[in-house]
Amino acid sequence: MTKRQLFLQHVAQTSPSPLAIEIAEAKGMYLYDPVGKSYLDLIAGIGVSALGHCHPNVVTAAKNQLDKFLHTLVYGEYVLAPQVDLATMLTRHLPKTLNSVYFVNSGTEATEGAMKLAKRFTGRSEIISCRKAYHGSTQGAASLMSPTDFTRAYYPLLPDIKHIDFNCLTCLHQITHRTAAVFIETIQGEWGVRCPTPLFVQQLRQKCTETGTLLVFDEIQAGYGRTGSLFAFEQYDVVPDILLLAKGMGGGMPIGAFVASQPMMQALSQNPILGHITTFGGHPVSCAAALATLRTLTESNLIQEVKEKEALFHKLLVHPEIHEVRSAGLLMAVQMRDFAFIQKVIGHCLSNGLITDWFLFNSSALRIAPPLIITKSQIEWACNVILEGITKAVEELGPKLRSDFGHSINN
Repeated sequence: MTKRQLFLQHVAQTSPSPLAIEIAEAKGMYLYDPVGKSYLDLIAGIGVSALGHCHPNVVTAAKNQLDKFLHTLVYGEYVLAPQVDLATMLTRHLPKTLNSVYFVNSGTEATEGAMKLAKRFTGRSEIISCRKAYHGSTQGAASLMSPTDFTRAYYPLLPDIKHIDFNCLTCLHQITHRTAAVFIETIQGEWGVRCPTPLFVQQLRQKCTETGTLLVFDEIQAGYGRTGSLFAFEQYDVVPDILLLAKGMGGGMPIGAFVASQPMMQALSQNPILGHITTFGGHPVSCAAALATLRTLTESNLIQEVKEKEALFHKLLVHPEIHEVRSAGLLMAVQMRDFAFIQKVIGHCLSNGLITDWFLFNSSALRIAPPLIITKSQIEWACNVILEGITKAVEELGPKLRSDFGHSINN
C-alpha cells in the first residue's frame, strides 16, 4: 500500500476529503513531495511557521537541546533552563503586569488554562466571548464558539457562557460583576481577518476594569510579528490581564502559553495545589526552539518588513472578482463570491504549487498568512497564480454580479 492509502486507512481524518499531499521535506517557504514537486506555503501551516520551515536557528537550538535532556518531570517541578530562559525573554517584551508564563502544548490548551485561571482568581463562573471567534477545539475552548456549526454535535458543553458581537459597543453592558473574563481575539482570524476598532478595545478594557472582569487577549494566531508588531495588542495601547500564545511561538515545534501577573498565576498553585497541571507543557526541546524563534524575530528586520509586504499584496491582488482584501499585516483575507468559487481558486493554486486555504467562519474568502520570510518576488509569483486561478474560476463558473457579494460576506 502507498503512504497515501495507509494515511487514509490508519490516520484519523478530520474531514471526508483531506488534501492528502505527501510531504517528504520542508525548507524555508517550500514544502516538497516525494517526487520533488515544490509548494510555496502561503499559509505557514495555519500561522505556525512564522520563520518558514526548518529555520536553521530553530533547528540548531532543538538539536542542541536534544543532546542535553528531553522530558524530566511534569511541568513546574524542576528548574529547566529552556523554560526559564524563554519565560524571562518573553516577559521582557511584554508589559510589566504580564510577568508569569504558564507553558502548555497548544493554543486550545492555553485557552483552557486561562479559563480555569479566570474562574479561580475571580471566584466567578460566567465567561464572555465574541461570535465568530475561534479559541480552540477542546470542550472548554469550543464552548466559547458561536455559531455552533462545529460544536452542536458535542453538547452539552460548558454552562454560563455568553456571546457578544465583535466591535459592538452596546454589547459591553453584558459584562457585569458576575463575569469572570472576556475572551477576545485581537484580530478575528476565522471570520476572515476582522480588526477591532480602537474605541471598542479601549471601552472593553474600561468595562472590564470597572467590573473586576479579567480581559483575555487571544494572540494565538495574531502574535509573533504577524501583524507588524511582536504582539497585535501593542497597536491598541491596551494591556490585557491574560495573554494567550501559540502557533508561531515555537517556529514549528508544538508549544503554547498563557501569561498573566505572578500574583494571579499563583492562584493555580494553592487551594487546591496542582490546580492546573500538564505533563508535556513547556517541553525542553519546544522551549529551546521557541527561544530561538523569539530571538530571531526580535534581532532581525522581519517584523519591520511586514507592512511593506502587506502593501505589496494589496497592490497586486486586484481583480473584478475580488470584493475586498482585509489584512492585519501578513494575516489577510481575499473576499470573493462563495465557497464554490474559492474552492476553484484553491484547486488551481494547489495544482500550480501554491498552498492557500479558506476560513472556518468565512468560506468565501481566501486565507493568506505566509511565513514572514516571504520575499517580494515570491509574493509577486503567488499573486499571479491566485489571479490566474480567479480568471480560470470565472471561465468555469461564469461571471457574477458584484451585488451578490454582500450575502456571501455576511454568511
